[in-house]
Amino acid sequence: MPKVKTNSGAKKRFALTGSGQIKRKHAYKSHILTKKSKKQKRNLTKFAILDNANKTNVRELLCLK
Repeated sequence: MPKVKTNSGAKKRFALTGSGQIKRKHAYKSHILTKKSKKQKRNLTKFAILDNANKTNVRELLCLK
């Protein structure tokens, strides 16, 4: 059987935590930052945990069964 390849885009965007959850970055932090408040930009910098609705799709892209 051939090897299963990990999706290259997904491995750059997601990371696993020690407890097995998937971390993701927030959107809206790349451009047009002058109209966003300092608080909004600061909170967008932090990582978030992937919700259950997307967990199965992302685990499939990362080849985690």
